[in-house]
This record gives sequence, structure tokens and C-alpha cells, in this order.
Amino acid sequence: MKRKLIEVALPLETINRESAREKEPFTRNHPRSLHIWWARRPHTAARAVLFAQLVDDPSARPEEFPTDEAQRAERERLHALIRRMSVWEASWNDPSVWTAAHREIVKSSDGNPPRIFDPFAGGGTIPLEAQRLGLEAYASDLNPVAVLINKALVEIPPRFRDQLPVFPGVAESKTTWMGAEGLAADVRAYGTWMREEAERRIGKLYPEATFPDGSKGPVTAWIWARTVTCANPACGIEMPLVRSWWLSKKTGKEAYIVPSVVADPAHASKLRVEFAIDHDPAKGPAGASDGTVGRTGATCLACHASVDLKYVRAEGQKGRLRQQLMAVVAEGRRQRIYLPPTPDQVEAAVVDQPTDIPDAGIPPKAPSFRVQAYGMTKWTDLFTNRQLAALATFSDLVGEARDRIERDALAAGQQEGPRLESDGNGAAAYADAVATYLGLAVSRYADLSNAICSWNQTNENVRALFARQAVPMAWDFVEACPFGQVSIAGPIESAAASISLVGPDGSSARQQPAQAADFSEAVLSTDPPYYDNIGYSDLSDFFYVWQRRALRAIHPKLLSTMLVPKSEELVANQYRHHGKEGAKAFFEDGFRNVFTQARSSARADYPITVYYAFKQSEDSNEGTSSSGWETLLDGMIKSGWSITSTWPIRSERSTRAVGLGTNALASSIVLSLRPRPDDAPTTDRRGLISALQAELPDALRRLQQAAIAPVDLPQAAIGPGMAVFSRYAKVLEPDGSRMTVRSALARINEILDQVVGEQEGDFDPTTRFAIAWYRQHGYNTGTFGDADNLARARNTSVERMDRDAILTSRAGKVTLIRPADTPADYDVLADEHTSTWEVLHHTIRILETEGVPAAGAFLATTQSRPDGAIDLDLVKELAFLLFSVAEKNGWAKDAISFNAVAQSWGDVVDASKAAPAAHEQGEFDFSAEDD
Repeated sequence: MKRKLIEVALPLETINRESAREKEPFTRNHPRSLHIWWARRPHTAARAVLFAQLVDDPSARPEEFPTDEAQRAERERLHALIRRMSVWEASWNDPSVWTAAHREIVKSSDGNPPRIFDPFAGGGTIPLEAQRLGLEAYASDLNPVAVLINKALVEIPPRFRDQLPVFPGVAESKTTWMGAEGLAADVRAYGTWMREEAERRIGKLYPEATFPDGSKGPVTAWIWARTVTCANPACGIEMPLVRSWWLSKKTGKEAYIVPSVVADPAHASKLRVEFAIDHDPAKGPAGASDGTVGRTGATCLACHASVDLKYVRAEGQKGRLRQQLMAVVAEGRRQRIYLPPTPDQVEAAVVDQPTDIPDAGIPPKAPSFRVQAYGMTKWTDLFTNRQLAALATFSDLVGEARDRIERDALAAGQQEGPRLESDGNGAAAYADAVATYLGLAVSRYADLSNAICSWNQTNENVRALFARQAVPMAWDFVEACPFGQVSIAGPIESAAASISLVGPDGSSARQQPAQAADFSEAVLSTDPPYYDNIGYSDLSDFFYVWQRRALRAIHPKLLSTMLVPKSEELVANQYRHHGKEGAKAFFEDGFRNVFTQARSSARADYPITVYYAFKQSEDSNEGTSSSGWETLLDGMIKSGWSITSTWPIRSERSTRAVGLGTNALASSIVLSLRPRPDDAPTTDRRGLISALQAELPDALRRLQQAAIAPVDLPQAAIGPGMAVFSRYAKVLEPDGSRMTVRSALARINEILDQVVGEQEGDFDPTTRFAIAWYRQHGYNTGTFGDADNLARARNTSVERMDRDAILTSRAGKVTLIRPADTPADYDVLADEHTSTWEVLHHTIRILETEGVPAAGAFLATTQSRPDGAIDLDLVKELAFLLFSVAEKNGWAKDAISFNAVAQSWGDVVDASKAAPAAHEQGEFDFSAEDD
């Protein structure tokens, strides 16, 4: 079997950096804009992994690359291509990237690229990136919402490639329509018609606001508070449940709600709460006065009684939670205008609940749901009646738009042909296709138009429901105007923008459980469910009920069930599978079944790739672990797979403080796996440890020399460690029992610590002292006696290191000098005792204050010393070692510095190679004599 690039090395730093950038708002036309899905893997990572999974590592072609040097050069060329395709702008705007990538895949497949299969396709990241690499992609999922997303991304656009738009007059707006441009233009045009028609029908439900000067303007949103009758019998006021009174905290634009208790004009003996708006930041709410409800209870504004949330829940379950308008957000000139409620705005919201709306129940024990406890037991309970009227109107208009599209397509000369679900590509199928995107836009708009949305005080905008994988309770909520700035137009444009690129024909998406998938002759790349972390089916019911209402006539088979299928969903849901143990057994059995089938029928000449995202951890006497992670590893091994590599994929910055000095792990791990031979041997614990000790040190050093950050090394090391463990049919413990994955991971970590510790012997005496002192004290102070003993044992002295500005020794106290405090006028050429420790610390200071070019120039001078060049590989090794020490001791700031210099090492070394000329020209000068 030819080794693939993913089994040897990846340009991980670039992949992770660009995966993080992909989340930023600049990523226009991103496929994720089509629709909400949970825990999507970054597209950047998916395309890099697929490419590296299919392309030969140069070591697998010794006839072309006979030497290590030749292999390294070729590997770097392939890595450079991965770096090009990892940059989002290039992957979107530079077709040559895809041409070059596809050429390499064809070359490694002897002209016959395999098809890619993802049996847990979810949001469609992997199938879409496979298609963009020029491959046939096959996506399947049990969840119809996921299948619909995949159809819209990979199946529909190629079917209508290079087709002119049919909306009257649009085709004449340009001369050439390439790829999916015509399809996207029709989505925009018919979406605009749909929005305008909806405003004509129900626009009266959304009156304009009246400003203080008597003028009028459009409303962006209405901010409501849920209310409950005060539990104090002597009070009985409708008490508002408010999280925060603030509307805007922007400097110069502060605004907040001011509640007051007044006599109820309708009932002279009763009181009510009224709301005004103020803008004086000095009088704004703060501390306990900012809102009326907290984690455990609420406070009445009238009698100041404390009301337990148990009472609020009980009232909600009896249908006694009500709502009261607190503020109106209007669209002013370049700013929001906040107005108090008026009778006409309150009356406009009094709307009868429309008929024929999705009235299905919310699963009573759905994970991460909080609303059922407050009496919200149906999906319709998550919306106001006015929101339901708008969504029902939009859903009806999808069907009407579909009929208009078909008429216009026939008028434009298309043949009618079969419907989309019957694989048609004529007028009827085209109408179904455009309507599919419009239906997805309505479904996505529901995320912004429900009674769980809240007001974002920072951005002065509506915060959507699904900020995370949960349906939380919202006390004060926002009702957006569907024809204002937070309108249906946004999701329509997002749907159109998401289909701007079109891959090759032949890809498809179908509904089926992974347990029933056909893996024949496919190469598997997948992102399976993560044990019990996300209840996909329960969450996606929120969207499914609206998709079914809008699109059932277009996708009758896919949308045939009342709710998303759940019984076969491969997650560990203890409420669905008779408790925790039943859920565990269901998940593990199903998982092994899927990958056992893949083992027997998938192509064996390529590795498979499997993603895993860390979530829950648990402690035991064998250390901290993740039950889901161990379940995945154990399931893969017992299914007959051998792990060949593991790569940490981060979509967050790995240097963030929260992730250092803690048990924070990578966003996800990608594993590559090969079928384990049927005649694989058995060994015992001693044999495993011997094999690990023989193979892991070299593997770890290769990882350190590659672009692996220290923070990622422990997870990357799992690959070569588990490759040893999983090559055996089983590993026996001394008592004859089978070694668990948890025990194997503990052994791997022990060897990792041993290897990192053994590296200390490679360093000079000063550096060995500093490492030992840092391990005990960090940059804190210790006693001179301890330092003197430690220094003598390493053939150095405290006095010498004091003179060399490695530490300070004053009044019997010794302290290592931090990188930031090292002398700025240090001259490495004049220093007679330069240590690896000094070079690293000066490099960190220069990198953090002056950047990569200056740090590179400094390293260049270390290579010109009269007594010999400094070993830069040792400097990098020291950064890894010190990161390990800092991370274990929880010294987050130190860990960030060591991790950053190691991550930037390749760039700094490259800068050092170009630095001598710059040094000669005086651009970088660290010489004290020249000052």
C-alpha cells in the first residue's frame, strides 16, 4: 500500500490558521450561509484532509524520489499547494488551485480518482469539498434536513450548470451565465417577489413607528418581556421577567429601558408596570438593578418579593406566562432609535394564530432543551402568533413561487420534463430546484424570527436562537420585522450566494442511516456523531416542520414523516434507549457496525479519514480522558482498523489563554486509518511498551521538526502511538485481560513525557540548569543555596549566569529573567557563552516586539558566531520542552510565548536565511558596537 501524505506530514499551522479565519465575517459566499447545521468542520480543513488522503507521500514513490532530501523537497511542494488551497479567497477566486490539486489526485490514482463517501454528511462540508476537488461525492444521512442541505450544495447546482435565469428580464442583464450564476439569480429574483408579495399581504401587521417629532419610520424589532403574576397574594402584579434593561452600551449611543410601577387605568385598585427609554449612561442600570430575573429566581418590581423559578415554571406549565411590550426599535439615520411602547404597536401584535401550522410536539426530554419546563411543549410555542403568520405566509409563497418559475421556464423554452425528485432537469425540475432554496431560506429565517431570540446590546441587532446546540429559555425576547433590516431578504441572499460555485456532475445525496450504507469501492471521509454531545434530530425538528410545510410537495419522499426520524439516529441518547447503559450500548454497537461494514467493502488502497471533536472529559486513576474519544478509538480498533495518524484541527486560535494551562483540547482530531491485517499478532503490555519506546521517539522528533505547535503535540502523538497499539489484534495486561484504549493512551503519554525529558541531555550546561530551575520555580524566586547546588551539578555557576543575564542573584534570592526582560542590546556575536536558553529567550522577545523579520535577522547572527553556529533545531526543541512544563503547571502566559515561537519557527528560520543581506544593509542591527 502506498503511504499517503496524511500519514506522514501536514502543513498543520496553515490549515489551523485558515480554519480559524474561515469563521470570520469576511468569508463571503460561504456554503455554511445556506442553512444552519451544528458542529460543522471547517471547509479549509476538509479540503486539505481530502487532498492529503488521496495524494501519495513522496516516500511511497522511491523510484521518483530516491533520497530523503528529494522526498522532503517534493513533500514541501505538495504542502505549498495545500497552503494555497487553504486560503479561503484563493480557493474561491483562483481556479488554478483546483486544477493543480485535481492533477495531483489524478496522478496518485493512476488516472482513476476514487469517489468519496460520507455516511454522516450533516452540513455537507466533506461532500462539497470533495466535489470542488473534482471528485464524485456521495453523501448520505438519516436526517432529512441534512439531506436537503447536501442536495442544495452538491446535487442541484451541477444539474443546472450554465443555465440562463428564467425570471422575466433577468437573463438580458448580462451576456454570459456561467456555472450556477443563472440559478442563483433566479433564487434572488423570485425571493424578492416572494418578499414583496408577503409584505402586500401581511404588511399591515407591522406598522411604522412614530418618532418624537411626529414623523414615522420603519421598525426593526419589538422587544418583549415575559410576565408572570407575582406570587405575593397581596401584590398580584404582572411582573416582567427581564434579563437586562440595557438596549445599547455603545459609547455615545447608550440606551436602556426604565420600568415604573403605576396605577392600572383599567383597574383602579391594581398596579401595572410601564416602560420608558433613557439615554443617560450615568443613570443606567448596574449590578442587581440590571434586570429582574437570575439563575434561581425573579424579583417583583412592585413589592420586591423574591419569586423562585419553580413557581415561574409551574405557572408556565399551566399556560400562565404572558408577554408585555417594553420597547420598539426603529430604523433611524445610521442608528437605531429606541421608543417606548404605544397602544397601536401593542394592538398590531394581537393576531390570531393561523391555521395549518406545524403543531408537532417538542420531545419532552430532548438534550439541551430548557423550554419544556416553562410549558412550551409544541414547536408553535416558540413563536408569537405574528411570527407564525409571517412564516406561514412565506411557506405558502414558496409553493406559489414554484408554479410561477415553471411557467416562466416553459415560456423561456425549457421542456417540462420529470420533477426534481425523479431526477428531472427540465422546467418542472428547475422550478423545484429554485423553490428548494427559497424553502431553505424560510426555514433559516425561523432562526431569526422566534420568541427565543434576544437583543444584542453590543451590535444592536437580533441574536439568533441557535448560537449554540441548544434551545434555551429567553425571558425578554425580540420580534424582528420580516420586512425591515432583519428580514427574509438576508436568508434569501445567503441561499443564492452559497451556490455560486458548481462542481462536476455525478455527486448525489440520499437519506439513509449509516448502518445501512453501501461502502463498496468508495473512499470514506466522515465526521460521525460525537456520542451524546449533540441531539441533531431533536434540534433539527425546529427547521424540519417549516421545511415540510413549504417543500413537501417538492420533496414528498424526503419530507414524508411528521418529524425527523429518531430511532435509528446514531447518538447515545439515554432517554431514547432505556437509560445511560442502553444508550452506550446502542451507540457503540451501531458505530462498530458501520465501520465493520466499511472495513469489509471500502477501498483498501486508500486510508479512510474520521473526524472527532472533543467535548466531555472525565477523570479516573488513569488520568483525564474523554469517554466519547475512547469509544471512537475502541470502536475503530475493534472494527478491524489500524490508526496511522492523528492530526489536531483547530478552528480557534491555539494560543488563546483559555486553552493553555488547562485541559482544553483541539477543536477536532482527524484520524487516518487502514484495515488491520486479519493475521495481526497479539502482544502483552511489555511488548507494547518496548515497541512504543523503539518507535515513538523518532516519530515525536519528526512531529517537532514539522509544523506542529507544542500545544498540539500530545494529540498528534496519539497517531504514531495508536498506530503501534492498533497494529495488534489485542494487547494483554499482566492478568490476561485485554488492554483498554484508556490504558494504551496512558502508556503513550508516559513515553511522550519520557522522550521530552530525555531531550534535556542534548542541551548545554547553562540550559540544563535553567530547565531544571524553571521546572521548580518558573520565573518566580528561589534561594541561592538551591540554585548553587543545582548549578554545580550541571558544571556551571550562578555567578556566571548572573553576568550572562540569564538570571538575577541578589540578597540570597535567584530569579530567571523572563524573555521580555532580556537586554535589548544583547550582542550574540560578542557573547562567549551563548546558550540555547539565551537564544530562545531573545528570539521570543524580538518576535513579540518586532516581528518575524527581526527575529529571523537575530537567528541569522547566531549562525555567524566565530566559535560555531547555534543549533537551531535544539532551540526549537527547547521551546517544545518549556511549553510542556508551562502547560502542566498552568503558567498560561509562558505557554503562549513558547507555543507561539514554536509555531512561527518555520517563518522565522526562513526569514533568517534572507537576513544576512538585510543585515549588511543596516536594516536589522543588533550590534552594540554599531550603536
